[in-house]
Amino acid sequence: MSGLDQRLFVAFERHDADGIRAALDAGLDPRAPIRGKTPIEWLLEMYTRSDRFPACVRAMLERGASLPDPTLEPVLLDDPDALRRAVDVDPSRLTRRVSLAAAFTPLDGATLLHVAAEYGHVAAARALLDLGADPDARAGFDADGLGGQTPIFHVVNSHANRSLPVLRLLLDAGARADLRIDGLVWGRGCDWETTLFDLTPLSYAQCGLMRQMHRDERDVDAVVRLLLEVQRRSVPPMANLPNRYLEPRG
Repeated sequence: MSGLDQRLFVAFERHDADGIRAALDAGLDPRAPIRGKTPIEWLLEMYTRSDRFPACVRAMLERGASLPDPTLEPVLLDDPDALRRAVDVDPSRLTRRVSLAAAFTPLDGATLLHVAAEYGHVAAARALLDLGADPDARAGFDADGLGGQTPIFHVVNSHANRSLPVLRLLLDAGARADLRIDGLVWGRGCDWETTLFDLTPLSYAQCGLMRQMHRDERDVDAVVRLLLEVQRRSVPPMANLPNRYLEPRG
């Protein structure tokens, strides 16, 4: 990997739109593959999640990059106005299936609402729900029959609990909090790839306690409590947070 490639990847990881522009303006071709993938594919697969992500996507598009599926553009830019215009022209976008490599919950045969949920894009998710997107649409299945998750699975176990506002939107829209799937492959193709079985939104949220997921125990607790409450289940005391056994000892 060249020095410019490394500069671009650091900017991707930091969600630094100015850094992306600087690397491209220094001579990088936004369409030329790097290790078998285009730069924008690397950006979309990056594990970082933040409000700066849409600006990074925009920086790439402004410099000539192309998305693997143009349908994704208003969702990845978290642009509700553009999304409404696109759906007005082509209502089938609400049910169209897209596939993206993903660092966390898979996006194979996913709807645009799955994508908005995965990246924590509140404005896009709200627009999609207002336009009639199904909050319980199922994603695709892999060759082993794993997958079929609904958008809620993308928000109950999110990086830094970023997608909590989207979780609330989905629940308000009537998304099922008790749905069970046979399983899915988290982080497929990444060093942290993990196959998980017999999942509900609640059990998937608790998977955030696994060390490879790097989720904060208090965030996991907040999501678990919310899911219990919306199912009108009792919420028992869960006071051992952070877990004393895991705390450094003097």
